[in-house]
Amino acid sequence: MRSVRIGVDTGGTFTDVVAVDEQTGEITTTKTPSTPANPADGFMEGVRKVLRKAAGAEDATMDAVSAVVHGTTVATNQLLEDRIADLGFVTTEGFEFILEIARQSVPDGYGNSYFWVKPPRIVPVHRVRTVGGRLDHTGAEVRPFDEEQAVAAARWFRDRGVTAIGVCFLHSYANPAHELRMREVLEREHPDAVVSISCDVLREYREYERSVTTLVDAAVKPTMRRYIANLSERLEAASSTRVVARAGRGSGMPFSVMKSNGGVLSAAEVVHQPITTVLSGPAAGALGAALIAATAGHPSVITLDGGGTSTDVAVVVDGEPSLTTEGSIGRYPCKIPMIDIVTVGAGGGSVAWISPEGTLKVGPRSAGADPGPLCYGRGGTEVTVTDAHVFLGRVPPHLLGGEIPLDADAAREGIEALAGKIGLSPERTAAGILEISAFNQSNAIRQITVKRGLDVRDFPMVAFGGSGPLLVCRLIDILGLPSVIVPPEPGNVSAFGLLTVDVKNDYVRTFVTRDLSLESAEEIFGDLEGQAASALDREGFATGAHVYARSADLRYYGQAYEVRVPAPSGPLDEDWRAEVLDRFHTEHRKLYGYGYRDDPRHGVEWVNLRVSGIGPITRPVIRRGPHGDRRPEPVASREVFYDEWGTTPIHRRSDLAAGVEIAGPAVIEEYGSTLPLHPGFTATMDEFGNLEVRRA
Repeated sequence: MRSVRIGVDTGGTFTDVVAVDEQTGEITTTKTPSTPANPADGFMEGVRKVLRKAAGAEDATMDAVSAVVHGTTVATNQLLEDRIADLGFVTTEGFEFILEIARQSVPDGYGNSYFWVKPPRIVPVHRVRTVGGRLDHTGAEVRPFDEEQAVAAARWFRDRGVTAIGVCFLHSYANPAHELRMREVLEREHPDAVVSISCDVLREYREYERSVTTLVDAAVKPTMRRYIANLSERLEAASSTRVVARAGRGSGMPFSVMKSNGGVLSAAEVVHQPITTVLSGPAAGALGAALIAATAGHPSVITLDGGGTSTDVAVVVDGEPSLTTEGSIGRYPCKIPMIDIVTVGAGGGSVAWISPEGTLKVGPRSAGADPGPLCYGRGGTEVTVTDAHVFLGRVPPHLLGGEIPLDADAAREGIEALAGKIGLSPERTAAGILEISAFNQSNAIRQITVKRGLDVRDFPMVAFGGSGPLLVCRLIDILGLPSVIVPPEPGNVSAFGLLTVDVKNDYVRTFVTRDLSLESAEEIFGDLEGQAASALDREGFATGAHVYARSADLRYYGQAYEVRVPAPSGPLDEDWRAEVLDRFHTEHRKLYGYGYRDDPRHGVEWVNLRVSGIGPITRPVIRRGPHGDRRPEPVASREVFYDEWGTTPIHRRSDLAAGVEIAGPAVIEEYGSTLPLHPGFTATMDEFGNLEVRRA
């Protein structure tokens, strides 16, 4: 019997779906419009559609599905759209203004301080309650927990209908006892409340970041629970004719969700830590692109995921995307491990508009999936990047192989009206929209490379997503990229990435010291690995399959930031300590250009110890394709504007074999995306089906 794993990535415009046959390795891809009103509708339609396509039948069932993995933007969108209400906060007595004080930082420096207005806090002061009791930085109790104040706080929230509550007490990273007691009080006095406590969410010091991270978790928890429950029920209903038992998973279809750290977690577990999904979709894209690039011989690349609403860029070094704990979603810092991704509002649906000064701008506002660009014919009223591509002939007059026809006349009328307002020709206006969008994307790439001390010219780029390949020729010129790799089915790379990632959980403990006790460190690592083992057991992984990756955050004494380095496995001894210190000195010099390896005046301080618990999976195999002995003939031609209008050959990507080279000007089309090849560029098909674009 066939066994199929399905990855579903829900984006702002399209829901991308990939199915992998676990016996044959055959990969089936498809796309379906997203349904912003209820993302679960687009999710289920995508699953049904890919099963019909894989089975070659209209009545394909869920019987063959062994697992479903999902990349979701539900939590991300709630934070980006600032849809946070009725959230309460409980903290240590005397620290009720921790959110108001924050980091006392002003965006763009002090030159902006006269004009900057402090945004509203995630929880206003009047919904903050304090509870007596105090721990010191070692976790020792200075004052006992005040049960009476805790009961009063719980009842205060209950009486006012506040049902999402975050709890963060001072130094609870060292000793969670007071937070655990506060949760017990809330469960007893206010059973309807959804509660997040910081020792579960982020057992790490820095009270402001820990507080906000915990509150973000509490804010998205109700939404994520409803969404995941809805999807789980619909998947169960669709597969009600079968019963599948998995060790540690119970019965029913295994259903997992992508996490921001590059791992997946079962839906049953992820509802308890929803903050870990805030970069779910973009993380999957970076991992899928990393695997595709490494297979083709490019272990270090820039990844660019161009969608309908935004473009996400990341850096992969030696096959692994860079990780950070300094990320933020919207205006909320989230100190959870996540793939280091920079997002810019430059997607296919980004709106072109005229500023009060009369200049042309593009994004970050997007027309989204509904109503979408003018050419969608769904009531859109504003010109978008996609309309500019359609007007210039760079994309076909339809999407998804003809499933979604485009209204080229509507795009032309919109471009002409906008051109009249700014006094340019329609061609210059459309080309200007694309040029601005390309520079927006290039700025995001510079943030993830130049600002991290990397030379962008050293990295090929992997461009994917529905709109990812559309501007690659301009990005090569703007940034000096050596080449751009466009994978097969680029619009489905994120969904493919969902099927390439392991189960992964991260655990951290703050342990600030300049003289690390190896015995204490061994005890902390043992405790963290025990937590990781319990989670992997619940996920159904045999003990022998568990993998534990240790790391540590270190800094020079007196610094306010840390550098994370991997730590060797095995027993902790003086050789282990020396190895970690050596890695820290090397990484610090690499990142900042200096280090104090041989300077005894600058001691090293250990800050955080970390463990990642990993449950490995079997990854899909990317197959080689046959070489071609001739250049295929174009399937058609049409008028396309690059530097001027000209009759341009149109190639079907499925007709290209390994070794074939196409010279621009040309357009290469496929089901989910299009590659406009400008004059002076070539695209060469490699043996894995990737198109490598270079300056001729």
